[in-house]
Amino acid sequence: MTSWQGRRRFLGAALCGSVVACRSLGDSGNGRASGDEEAPVPRAQIDAAIAQLDTLVNQLMTTTGVPGMSVAVVRDLHPVYVKGFGTRRVGSGLPVDADTVFQLASVSKPVGAMVVAHQVGTGSVSWDTPVRAHLPWFALADQEVSEQVTIGDLYAHRSGLPDHAGDLLEDMGYDQTAVLQRLRYLPLAPFRRSYAYTNFGLTAAAVSVASAAGVDWATLSERALYQPLGMASTSSRYADFIARGNRATGHVRRNGQWVVGLDRMPDAQTPAGGVSSSANDMAKYLTMMLGTGMFNGTRVIDADALDAAISPQAQAHAAGNGRPASYYGFGFNVGTTESGRASYSHSGGFGSGAATNFVAVPSTGCAIVALTNGYPIGVPETLTAQFFDLVQFGTIKRDWLSIFSDALAGVIKPTGSLVGVAQPVSPFPARALKTYRGSYRNDYYGPVQISDAGGSLLMTIGATPLCLPLSHWDGDTITFTLVNENAAPGTISKASFLSNQVTLEYYNAEGLGTFVR
Repeated sequence: MTSWQGRRRFLGAALCGSVVACRSLGDSGNGRASGDEEAPVPRAQIDAAIAQLDTLVNQLMTTTGVPGMSVAVVRDLHPVYVKGFGTRRVGSGLPVDADTVFQLASVSKPVGAMVVAHQVGTGSVSWDTPVRAHLPWFALADQEVSEQVTIGDLYAHRSGLPDHAGDLLEDMGYDQTAVLQRLRYLPLAPFRRSYAYTNFGLTAAAVSVASAAGVDWATLSERALYQPLGMASTSSRYADFIARGNRATGHVRRNGQWVVGLDRMPDAQTPAGGVSSSANDMAKYLTMMLGTGMFNGTRVIDADALDAAISPQAQAHAAGNGRPASYYGFGFNVGTTESGRASYSHSGGFGSGAATNFVAVPSTGCAIVALTNGYPIGVPETLTAQFFDLVQFGTIKRDWLSIFSDALAGVIKPTGSLVGVAQPVSPFPARALKTYRGSYRNDYYGPVQISDAGGSLLMTIGATPLCLPLSHWDGDTITFTLVNENAAPGTISKASFLSNQVTLEYYNAEGLGTFVR
């Protein structure tokens, strides 16, 4: 995998919810903790935790400079704290409020999991329904796995697909169907015996569920979840997000300053990362979750289908180095807090400017969500961890910002083996440009065209397409740079020519980056 992809794991599953210490679930088997879970938390202690949120948010925003943030807390099935802070866009003067719409990034997964749970409750599908039952063209590298892989397998990231499979194809402009069709070229780890976090694997499962319902995923999400909960500002379509007057713009930090980032249009993986919502709407979602599928006296989600989603289905990370194992359900991180209470959670992040997190600890009666319009540096996770420390212990036990910012530091770093490497003072000369020109084929990534652009080389790749100037480095090693959702500024890749082929380092994560002329 590329180093960026490896680091991206923190954005979804590996943060294990910010209540962390995410202890092993031991013999509980169903996501429910033992020990102190039934011991009530003093109500005054929860009152005090809520009372400190203004201060905690303002401290985090002052320390990090993140432009905007919106927070909601649900307690005993009622929203008790919903506020916005900062600005929607730097320099605009437009304030964030409780109705400001943010991109949720991977928090879309647990939101979408409840759409699937709704369909499970109606009998349209089950978590064990094979994906091919309603998406017959879907295929992976192994025919037997293709036939057996279920909706639940893909929602639990246990299909064997490699980490973040298909994400680079999305960056190249391929649409949802094209990405899903190309997953069959990727090598598979052991089926149901391995875990790797994938946006497009989960997306395939969701598309199959929508196909069973006879509608597209965004429409199904509206009918099954958003409308019943009254989430009027929530959508699984990017066009709806862009059309909102009260929406947050994504930001990145450059030279110590927060600036507007690249637009992120995630429709290709919308079940995994394309939801946009507000703190007010997410409070309704969390109320339903804490209510085990009930909302305002009406059952929205079948309790058994919901319970399955928040039960441990795959071991996300093994125990080691003093850390316990962590688990993933169907679209949720599931575990226990340091005090032994069952929790479920998820983080989300876009390198172009979004970071989100929610945590629910049912035995406390509380859940919290934090939405920001800055790229992932640990801000929402820090707030939710601080809050649940205060709820459970009455004090903040760790320097959570340092913990999460260190864990996510790699997200903002450029990748490539030549990053920070000085070019040879006397490089070996390149051959004549005509030696490199031509069309090169790759089943997974599609064709690459190397052309002569007025005395220099230009590489054209992908469906958009990307047009990337090539620069000579040394001998037959040429380089190119790129900036997108998965390539931080400063990323540099080798294009290594050998005989009738070229290997592109950036695209060689699974050994599939060689293109043949």
